[in-house]
Amino acid sequence: MSDFMLPDIGEGIVECEIVDWRVAEGDVIEEDQPVVEVMTDKALVEITAPEAGRVTRLYVPKGEIAKVHAPLFAYETEGAAVSAETAEPPRPVADTADEVASPAAEAPAPTSQSPATASSAAATKDFILPDIGEGIVECEVVEWRVAEGETIEEDQPLVDVMTDKALVEITAPEAGQVTKLYVPKGEIAKVHAPLFAYRPAQADPASQPAPAPSAAAPASPAAKPVTAAPVASGGRGPYGRVPASPAVRRLVREHGVSLEAIPGSGKDGRVLKEDVLRFLEQGAETSAPSDRQAAGEAAARPAARAAAPEGEVRVEPIRGMRAVMARRMVESASTIPHFQYGEEIDVTELLALRQRLKPQAEAQGTRLTLMPLFMKAMALAVQEHPILNARLNADVSEIHYLPSCNVGMAVDSRSGLLVPNVKGVERRTLLDVAREVERLTTSAREGRVDQADLKDGTITISNIGALGGTYAAPIINAPELAIVAIGKTQWLPRFDDRGEVTRRAIMTVTWAGDHRVIDGGTIARFCNAWKGYLESPETMLLHLG
Repeated sequence: MSDFMLPDIGEGIVECEIVDWRVAEGDVIEEDQPVVEVMTDKALVEITAPEAGRVTRLYVPKGEIAKVHAPLFAYETEGAAVSAETAEPPRPVADTADEVASPAAEAPAPTSQSPATASSAAATKDFILPDIGEGIVECEVVEWRVAEGETIEEDQPLVDVMTDKALVEITAPEAGQVTKLYVPKGEIAKVHAPLFAYRPAQADPASQPAPAPSAAAPASPAAKPVTAAPVASGGRGPYGRVPASPAVRRLVREHGVSLEAIPGSGKDGRVLKEDVLRFLEQGAETSAPSDRQAAGEAAARPAARAAAPEGEVRVEPIRGMRAVMARRMVESASTIPHFQYGEEIDVTELLALRQRLKPQAEAQGTRLTLMPLFMKAMALAVQEHPILNARLNADVSEIHYLPSCNVGMAVDSRSGLLVPNVKGVERRTLLDVAREVERLTTSAREGRVDQADLKDGTITISNIGALGGTYAAPIINAPELAIVAIGKTQWLPRFDDRGEVTRRAIMTVTWAGDHRVIDGGTIARFCNAWKGYLESPETMLLHLG
């Protein structure tokens, strides 16, 4: 018998209401048959059967709330149901006539094995790869953390998989023993298909009563791995992780807080959704960068590539985010006529302002870089020239002016180029923007950015200067209309108002605009407005709400 776990059915959704069961306990079901309708806070969703079989139990009644990653219903696979039916008839035959005593006497060996085999088959569960992101139907298995036969604990990291957006860590749904890994490392796993099989600890044949004294001997060695499992202590799992469901971990990441800082009220210190909400209401501090970095290094372990012998061509498939970046860049460069525009900006006063504000930001646990200042100045310039913050419809017949300035920043992560964005920069304080920049940068470098942080960007900044570049010709991040590449800042001689040579901090910027709607004059005027705020940063105070 297998439990069907309610998968992720939408971004940020952790529970839903059972609207209508299409089946009853005991009903036979076919693969992909509609089983139940559930209502989230966004839509009505139909859940279908993962495979053919028979429903044995409905865990959540109609009208009640079901939790994501919790059992929704139990079912027997088609093979298990058939074997159960064929095992029934021999029972009455064995105790009716004396003449069958002799065959019955010869049957102890197979009958003593049969229950063990049946219970072992029934106890084994397939872990179905859930929805791990909107629109994602497959992912690459980057690294298995366990092998077949190993004992696992609840919430133990089992496998790292790479989608086209991020590196995702899959954890164990419950304690038990891995019996089979269906998808080898480097291969593609399909959403809603089995990823691995395991035998739950409570269903281990070793923990069940033996049908005969002879069967007790092989049962004892199977129990050893379970007793040898590490013991959780101090509110942490056996592998140093705080116990929490994937939905709770996502909620924690969305709010930029540290899971370790939240006291858990569940079993063995498990952090529940209610604990996170209570923690946020009480005023949560954002997690320290060092904590998040340490967590990312422990969680994300990309597979090491062996060096190819001399003279041999090493072939590496383009997958995950690199494949997506390749497709998008080709599409953008081939469908959007790019217009380039370069400028120099004197950021001497901006550097001095940052230096004065830096200690105050650090006192509040925030690292203030130049990026938040670039973003705030850009949001103000967008208010004067809103076409830079617009989009074109599919047939290029309309310009849609967007209400919020969601500034993206290109981050060079270990998994490829990611462009998370800070939402509503015009409404945020400088410190708030700095916190978001810090959170998104850390998440992107770990390859674990939430989908919400990658969607709905309106204009992008690419800071190539951080790596030493001076000029670049950036490619627009469609469907946006503009992108700017910021070069490194150099101390160069310049003439002041009195005609004397002075030392100034000069930063180069290169814009790319969509020439279908943005011409040279438009981008020049916008860049001048942005430049004005950066060269005289105190003028931004006049426009802050």
